[in-house]
Amino acid sequence: MQQARCYLLGERAVVLELEPPLSLSSQQRIWGLCQQLQHDAQVEEVIPGMNNLTLLLRDPQHHAQDAVERLQRWWEESETQQPESQRVEIPVVYGGAQGPDLQWVAEHAGLSVQQVVALHSSVDYVVYFIGFQPGFPYLGGLDERLHTPRRAEPRLSVPQGSVGIGGSQTGIYPLAAPGGWQLIGHTPLALFDPRQQPPTLLRPGDSVRFVPQKEGIC
Repeated sequence: MQQARCYLLGERAVVLELEPPLSLSSQQRIWGLCQQLQHDAQVEEVIPGMNNLTLLLRDPQHHAQDAVERLQRWWEESETQQPESQRVEIPVVYGGAQGPDLQWVAEHAGLSVQQVVALHSSVDYVVYFIGFQPGFPYLGGLDERLHTPRRAEPRLSVPQGSVGIGGSQTGIYPLAAPGGWQLIGHTPLALFDPRQQPPTLLRPGDSVRFVPQKEGIC
């Protein structure tokens, strides 16, 4: 089991942070602990992250230090959880105006554009958690050859539906927003719709497969 560090964050939050590296088994333990803590009377909200978990307390003045000690113990006693999941295929137009950084990613990796597309679309990714924006999936499983630094200067606006790579992860922008990931393609699928229930297309534990659309491959 990965070692965990628990500490107070601000006036209301308690954080459990795992030592690297990131692993699916540890993330499954976080999902299980998150499910357990949602029913705790002292907890107002549970926020799972990548290799971490944050609790917002109802009465931090009286329960903060106790929550730190209990969270450490709960982690040691926690079990993995494999939530109900779905496999979602994401159609992607790679390259061109909709994937302006694809060529740069290929050059950084020492690969052709076609090889980058083939590698990126050959994996069943796992949604580790949803964050940054409503419905933004942080996906685990990116081939190491495609690990790419974020842009030195983030874009002021990344179009909704953009598929990008940031470090060792790949993800999809559900909404237009500033962002520094390398953009390699675009999907027409809506990942977030507040009129739907649930409003997000993807959930932690889901499996994602990117499907190239031929007309968009450079």
